[in-house]
Amino acid sequence: MKIVIAPDSFKGSLSAIEAAEAMNRGVKRAVPDAETVLLPVADGGEGTLETLVAATGGIRKSVTVTGPLGNKAAAEYGILGDNETCVIEMASASGLALVSQKELNPLITTTFGTGELIKHALDDGYRSFILAVGGSATNDGGAGMLQALGLKILDQQNQELSFGGGELARVRKIDISGFDQRVKQSKFLIASDVQNPLIGPDGASSVFGPQKGATPEDVTLLDKCLSHWADKVEEVTSIHLHDRPGAGAAGGIGGAFQAFFPSEMKRGIDVVIQYTGLFKLLPNTDLVISGEGQVDFQTASGKTPMGVAQAAKSLEIPTIIMAGSVGTGIEVLYQFGIVSVNSIINQPMKLSDAIENASLLLERSTEQVVRTYFHSQIIKKQEVLQYEN
Repeated sequence: MKIVIAPDSFKGSLSAIEAAEAMNRGVKRAVPDAETVLLPVADGGEGTLETLVAATGGIRKSVTVTGPLGNKAAAEYGILGDNETCVIEMASASGLALVSQKELNPLITTTFGTGELIKHALDDGYRSFILAVGGSATNDGGAGMLQALGLKILDQQNQELSFGGGELARVRKIDISGFDQRVKQSKFLIASDVQNPLIGPDGASSVFGPQKGATPEDVTLLDKCLSHWADKVEEVTSIHLHDRPGAGAAGGIGGAFQAFFPSEMKRGIDVVIQYTGLFKLLPNTDLVISGEGQVDFQTASGKTPMGVAQAAKSLEIPTIIMAGSVGTGIEVLYQFGIVSVNSIINQPMKLSDAIENASLLLERSTEQVVRTYFHSQIIKKQEVLQYEN
């Protein structure tokens, strides 16, 4: 019996690796002789770097960059086991986790540090990049990143713009003459599930601005700023970003990649599946177990459990999902090969207690679900044999 265990992290409590190990302990308690394959995964957000580096036997490099609020921050990028591909996780340099709740303000947060990460990697000789752009604290259209790579963004006085999405309304001219030429010699794979345009009611500011600290008034201002920014970008690149799918990813950094980089966007989980080799591990598998902290209707939009289940279903392998909490609308998931969605919470408890005991809760709930699943399979086989006889 072979079981592939491929969870994402349970944010705030367990990394993807820790979640996989807890699930594995539960499986072994239920089916001691099972062959288990642990493959921690991610969907292009936080944890993608760790997942890809671990799966390919790569390394990490630590650097100091400019954080979202302009302060110095410790960040890192990864090198895959091929020693050619560089993985950059935007959240490491420009992420929400680097800003306290009271300081969240997309009018002033910058992607400059993400650009510095790219520059560090270029300096080290890398030309093949995977960019995981989830979890950003920014809404600056990628302007800060571009500035870090030599693009000059000038105001009416021919002075460089300061950081933040609120500054973009002051853009008079974009000077590309100093933009790092090594970018054109490289290739960039952008891991993102977001297909939102840059501006409008479905744009970066309206949809994602509030979770980054934007008030309704801020959202209106930021949308106007991004619209002006897109006008200026179009003047120098002839690329119309305003309603372009994916341009709104990570506060508009998706548009910056589309306009100034040789880039391709793919669903984050598909990138991770490709580089971790999930499909090579699936043949002869009896069951796949995945999961993450929150599972609800949004999971179907390309979150880790959904992507893993789709891969398994293509080989007619069932998938069970474990979740820290189960929200509404999960019924849509069952059409994609998911057998059941199971909460790890076994009794009323405080959130703090659930987080503190997440590993044990996940282990025990996985054991019970696996016991139930394989018992039902045995019963089905017995019924089939009785029918045939």
